[in-house]
Amino acid sequence: MIEQYVWDLQEVDETQVALVGGKGAHLGGLSRIEGISVPAGFCVTTDAFRRIMAEAPSIEDRLDQLARSHPDDREAIRALSARIRRDIEETAIPGDLAAAITRALARLGEQAAWAVRSSATAEDLPTASFAGQQDTYLNVVGPAAVLRHVSRCWASLFTERAVIYRRRNGIDHRAVHMAVVVQRMVVPHASGILFTADPVTGNRKVATVDAGFGLGEALVSGLVNPDVHTVRDGQVVTRAIAAKRRAVQALPAGGTQEVAIDAWRQQQPALTDEQVVRLVQLGRRIEAHFGRPQDIEWCLDDEGFRIVQSRPITTLFPVPEADDEENHVYVSVGHQQMMTDPMKPLGLSMWQLTAMAPMHAAGGRLFVDATRRLASPASRAALLDIMGKGDPLVRDALETVLDRDDFVPSLPDAGPGGPPFGAAAAPIETDPAIVTELIERSEVSVAALERDIRAKTGPALFDFLLEAFEEHKRALGDPLNMQVIMAGMEATWWLNDKLREWLGEKNAADTLTLSAPDNITSEMGLALLDVADVIRPLPEVVAFLQGVQGVQGVQGVQGVHDIEDHAFLDELPKLAGGTEARDAIETYLDRYGMRCVGEIDITRPRWRERPATLVPVILDNVRNFEPGAARRRFEEGRRKARQKEQDVLSRLRALPDGDRKADETQRMIDRVRTFIGYREYPKYGIVSRYFVYKRALLGEAERLVRAGVLAEKEDIHYLTFQELHEVVRTHQVDGRLIRQRKDAFRSYQALTPPRVLTSDGEALTGAYRRDDVPAGALAGVPVSAGTVEGRARVVLDIGDADLEAGDILVTAFTDPSWSPLFVAVAGLVTEVGGVMTHGAVIAREYGLPAVVGVAGATRLIRDGQRIRVHGTDGFVEILS
Repeated sequence: MIEQYVWDLQEVDETQVALVGGKGAHLGGLSRIEGISVPAGFCVTTDAFRRIMAEAPSIEDRLDQLARSHPDDREAIRALSARIRRDIEETAIPGDLAAAITRALARLGEQAAWAVRSSATAEDLPTASFAGQQDTYLNVVGPAAVLRHVSRCWASLFTERAVIYRRRNGIDHRAVHMAVVVQRMVVPHASGILFTADPVTGNRKVATVDAGFGLGEALVSGLVNPDVHTVRDGQVVTRAIAAKRRAVQALPAGGTQEVAIDAWRQQQPALTDEQVVRLVQLGRRIEAHFGRPQDIEWCLDDEGFRIVQSRPITTLFPVPEADDEENHVYVSVGHQQMMTDPMKPLGLSMWQLTAMAPMHAAGGRLFVDATRRLASPASRAALLDIMGKGDPLVRDALETVLDRDDFVPSLPDAGPGGPPFGAAAAPIETDPAIVTELIERSEVSVAALERDIRAKTGPALFDFLLEAFEEHKRALGDPLNMQVIMAGMEATWWLNDKLREWLGEKNAADTLTLSAPDNITSEMGLALLDVADVIRPLPEVVAFLQGVQGVQGVQGVQGVHDIEDHAFLDELPKLAGGTEARDAIETYLDRYGMRCVGEIDITRPRWRERPATLVPVILDNVRNFEPGAARRRFEEGRRKARQKEQDVLSRLRALPDGDRKADETQRMIDRVRTFIGYREYPKYGIVSRYFVYKRALLGEAERLVRAGVLAEKEDIHYLTFQELHEVVRTHQVDGRLIRQRKDAFRSYQALTPPRVLTSDGEALTGAYRRDDVPAGALAGVPVSAGTVEGRARVVLDIGDADLEAGDILVTAFTDPSWSPLFVAVAGLVTEVGGVMTHGAVIAREYGLPAVVGVAGATRLIRDGQRIRVHGTDGFVEILS
């Protein structure tokens, strides 16, 4: 049928993206909302586009070439996309299709002016807006011009910017099709953009209206600055009226032109306050219809407001769901755990099931609701104190919320907030045997878990795991465990505070904790130096591993599947000395193979699963160090710590009341060296248990794949623990749910999680309130004393590390899996972290000057720049 190619806007809705594209589907949905005026029009469907693509067979070859092109080869992409556009525009529109379009024009008034607008199937989606990626043509006059511009819209699917955008979002060019929306042209007095949530802060209760004279192209193109109005609770709360010197207007014969605005009118508001409030009311109606905040394009003519587009605001961080209408303040778990990447659903649910406190998921991240603690004065003070010590930016963000007197309710100290947050643990003796006992307990518990889980399969496995999670939480919440952790931290704080007061020493504990015993994470980094000692004298093995590293690097660039990671271990014994090298790596993996980057997410591949991940670090160690480096580094750290201890005690005894001060300090030094190393062990125990859980669940996944229930075993990553239990029980799975979860996860990767998030959706990152940072320097938290200057190596993936002695590692965050890199660098800068987070602890262990919590460090510091890290004072200088 001819008419299948053209659908009136009134005939479609937001469920028909595949037929009329994102813009057409949303406009159809808008046209069905009572009180919303949408200019009349129709859609030329994706069926028409597919027909045109089939008429130009050369396009298939060019799409193949485009798929094979390197994503960074802009010249090749530019040339190929230009050829595809030319092929489409030169393909004649078949007579029956052209007739269907011209008939639709005649029904709506053939001689009218039209807006001809691209509407791709991958745009205006909840996960990616694709805003501005395809073309729109305004004030198109006459059927012949409309047909010509329909072809141009089809071709704009292959603009260079659209092709690159799809590549970056992992979208296949053949999976996207183009519809075209043709609407009656509106010639407005004013136009602009309405955001139904504040696009900067994320606050869902605040709407912003940008407005200018004439067509909206003046604002979109940046020709003029708009008036900006902020609306909350039905009132304009702020307004900034711009000097609007230019506007874009429609020409009678078609097309548009820029015109000058009369001087007397330039600073007149484009909308009255009443009109702004009315527009926001319409926006709230649209938001309610689509179920999420919207980015809305509007026009105002003699008939009132016309809505010409609405799309989801994809940059907002989602808000955790609550079962009440009260205000809530959420604190990011990822910023405490040094893993701000999104987690997959299985990872989220497993962490929630094994955590000591209730956690809320949003945007692939976890948050703790701190509202009750903030509401009670006593628990508020303790919470702010502990948060400030961990990450000053979290404290500042919380204080920003508290400064708004009406947001957090006030409760009496004895209210339902529970015991004061951060209440001091009961004191314990300074006895190394306590740490030994805790480590032995953990090892026995993990061994029992490994033994008992072997016989469990099917639904019985999930019953067993639920019991295992309770043991997991019992071990983590063991009062002795918490006492030891707090004892080490409190001794650190005491030493830093008192030695600064008495001796003027900044961060003295940084040196006093060097090479502290029982630190499993620092041992892990040094142990990889020992692996390098085995491999260094074996030239065939070194050459082979360099080849493995090269293959991994090429595959990472091309985005193909990883090689069989264990294959290189199987090949090693065929080389001279290869058996010895393999045994050294295997021994390391037996001890540390459960670790990986982002290890709090159970779905992340562990080193034992992908041992080739370690090859670049091993080769760096082979190149940068001499034999015996691990032992020498550890002994050097102990020597510096003893020397520092003798120095401060000697200086203290020379002070008034010096013997008492020296004796107290000696007790605290003994205490910190006894307990601070254990700070890293509970995480090692958690991750060890996680790997046992993971292997059991992957065994179930493999059985489900063999039974034809799942397409691939990694599909379980997109189910919660409870959902996976049900799939194992019923042998039925919702494939559509898994696909939706994969799309959502991809969208979460583009989001930056806030340190603090309110139930209004406001994302707060905090700020440093300091006047001791030189102009141009980047402020952060001083976590490991000393100053170092060197080449910045910006590393976002541990597998991409290529470090030389003296380099300074700059990265977003470091969890324990990064510690093998620490032995090869001279300093550390991270975007996330605090005094007691893992990266800070290990930096002190190794004596690396370090500054953490440097907002935007990986963006503001370029790879290869020279920088100076002030680990004592907490800032980073970028040198010329």
